[in-house]
Amino acid sequence: MASVPCDIPAIRAVLLGWYDAHARELPWRAAPGDAAIRDPYRVWLSEVMLQQTTVPHATPYFRTFLARWPTVGDLAAAPDAEVMAAWAGLGYYARARNLLACARAVSVHHGGVFPDTEAGLLALPGVGPYTAAAVAAIAFERPANVVDGNVERVMARLFAVEMPLPAAKPVLKRLAASLIADDRPGDWAQALMDLGATVCRPRMPLCDQCPLIEHCAGFAGGNPERYPLKAAKTDRPRRFGTAFVLFDDQGRVGLVRRPDKGLLGGMLGLPTSDWGSPDEAVVPPAPADWREAGTITHVFTHFALTLTVQTAAAQGNFIWTPPERALADLPTVFRKALALAVDGGDTARHPSAG
Repeated sequence: MASVPCDIPAIRAVLLGWYDAHARELPWRAAPGDAAIRDPYRVWLSEVMLQQTTVPHATPYFRTFLARWPTVGDLAAAPDAEVMAAWAGLGYYARARNLLACARAVSVHHGGVFPDTEAGLLALPGVGPYTAAAVAAIAFERPANVVDGNVERVMARLFAVEMPLPAAKPVLKRLAASLIADDRPGDWAQALMDLGATVCRPRMPLCDQCPLIEHCAGFAGGNPERYPLKAAKTDRPRRFGTAFVLFDDQGRVGLVRRPDKGLLGGMLGLPTSDWGSPDEAVVPPAPADWREAGTITHVFTHFALTLTVQTAAAQGNFIWTPPERALADLPTVFRKALALAVDGGDTARHPSAG
């Protein structure tokens, strides 16, 4: 680490002052210094949505959820299928199942009131260390250590941490903990997040606008963008499969409900083969004159998927849905497959053509 004095009181004072002047206006956030109107439900909902998702992408989903289910009790009473459909497009669908489980636990076991301590929040289903710390700090003004990717990047640069990620995560968390105080813990957590999101960016950080420039060991070393160091990436495995797009005589598309457990669990989707080797046998979900429409690719966290899209006119015990509705409600990977079939599948939808 570069040799830059770590004046913690000065770092806290200058960053909180910067936050007072430059805090982002977000629909789930109270104004800096105003802890009285912080709603734990809104904080919790936003933090779950923002995991692995950007603010611009999550914001319309947050507004939709809040309009349909304005309290945790309303969300707890919602049918699973409605919540899963409203979540479609946000990705990481286990979060939607955990969202419902947590809302129901708060409603049934806590009288609709979120626990106000980090330990109490951590005991809720689907709430991990980061979310518990974030809600405790932001909603309840507890001095919790809230460390997301933005905060890790700020710590890595501020202290010029030479250990690469992911091994450096415990070190970065300890460094973040060293800056926590009882004064304004919610604002402090959000100030660090905002700094990382708007100034201490992954690429081309705006160091000339950074309130911590005089305290930053990475800047003093001449190359702050070098941090955080990352271990060499390994190739992401690739899987293969087939997606089947069935159209009935009304032009509706046949969907299925995926099993509750597993990838995209509980979501509506297209019928598919197993996802594995390109040589695995493929069994269509219904007898029909299947025609290939092309292929689509989709990247999940741990693997890349190539799907061959087959289309046909067929009947069967499916959830028959207008294509425009399906394109709005399906997870992204199935939207891609359906869009390909709709754009190029006229002969499948109308077998007499051509």
